[in-house]
Amino acid sequence: MELTRRDAAAALAAVGATGGVALGVRRAADEGSGGEGAEDGDAGPAWDGDGPPDDEAVRTAMTAVARTVYPEAVSGIDAFVEAFLGGRLDGSTHGEGIRAAVAEVESAARSWYDAPVADLAPADRDALLRELGADVAEENPDGTTAERVRYYVVNELLLALYASPTGGELVGIENPQGYAGGAESYQRGPR
Repeated sequence: MELTRRDAAAALAAVGATGGVALGVRRAADEGSGGEGAEDGDAGPAWDGDGPPDDEAVRTAMTAVARTVYPEAVSGIDAFVEAFLGGRLDGSTHGEGIRAAVAEVESAARSWYDAPVADLAPADRDALLRELGADVAEENPDGTTAERVRYYVVNELLLALYASPTGGELVGIENPQGYAGGAESYQRGPR
């Protein structure tokens, strides 16, 4: 099943209209710039681990983690995660929480594996998340590192996936919250 930017917009709508508006504004700004230099990563080197990661570093790390936690049946992950995060990295407290949690994951990856998250093999990314304790931790935005990584990284990505129409189909949710699906879906029985 292929995820699209439309799925990301539907997932943003499911978590709040602000994210959808931010996505539209960012997309309009990118299109208005002619595409030259529109990417944050084009301006200089990748994030070096000092200070909070920039948007491009967060997108890169979150996309790598998504490739690890999303089912194998899902494709189109890069564009989907980029579009979803475009509406979440908006300067809000939640966006800053995502940024801080990604910094913690990156710090662990560089310390334990001598490489950024995106450069790790899929098995090593999985092992990293397990070693951090994100696979068994309770979600808590103000908790331990494992709880914050679970809340802001793993659950954020899973929320995006399963709140989207395509991701919802994977688990039998034809019309996730925020995605009505039209009158046609209410007139037929379940699949």
